[in-house]
This record gives sequence, structure tokens and C-alpha cells, in this order.
Amino acid sequence: MKDSETRLRVIYADTDAMGIVYHGSYIKWFETGRTELMRSLNIPPHAADDDPCYFPVTKLSCHYLFPARYDDELIVQTELCELRRASIMFHYTVLNVADGKVLVRGSTLHACTDRRGRIIRIPPTVVSKIE
Repeated sequence: MKDSETRLRVIYADTDAMGIVYHGSYIKWFETGRTELMRSLNIPPHAADDDPCYFPVTKLSCHYLFPARYDDELIVQTELCELRRASIMFHYTVLNVADGKVLVRGSTLHACTDRRGRIIRIPPTVVSKIE
């Protein structure tokens, strides 16, 4: 469907004592990629003030293939791969810029909710920007 690429550099705070990226850092980078993709589609974090919706994570998968290390430059490829009535799924690939090696693959599933956290249909204004 839709995709984007986000570049980032591993900072010391994202690593353990051996300079290897802590596993939870990848989840944060998935969010960065997803946020940038939604921004590129002109979908703000809370869709619209007159028709607010939120997309909390309901399912997450992360397959670690190779480690990233302190100061590596990475690309987070994000793909919006599935749009349903009340949910969206994204796939992620994290690559090392230096050698093009795929380090991590993952996915997140997001429900569409209202301000109270109740599941709702994705508003037509959001669907039209995605399609």
C-alpha cells in the first residue's frame, strides 16, 4: 500500500554495556517510522479534532536477525500493508546503511479507537488519505 524510509543513527542511550542495541530500541524505531509514514500521508497523530481517532498498538512482532551497534546508521523501512474497517497493520524492516544487511523485521497491528478507548471504524477522512 504505502511505504516510507526513515534514517537514524544509533545513539549510546540505545545500547547496552557492550555497545549493542538494546532490543526495546527497535520498537521505538518502529514507532518513529510509523509516525513519519502517517505524517507523509498528512494524517496527524490524532487524526482530526472534529473526528478524533487514535491507533494504539494491539499486537507486536519483532524478529531479530543481526545486532545494530553504537553509531551505526540505519534505515527503518515502514509499510502500511493492511487496512481494515477498524485496524491498520504496518510491517518494518531495519537495515544497516553501511552494508545493506537486514537487521530486524517486524510488524504492529493497531486498533482505531475513540477518546474513551472504544474501538471504532477508521474515519473516512483517514481512509481516503491512505487509499
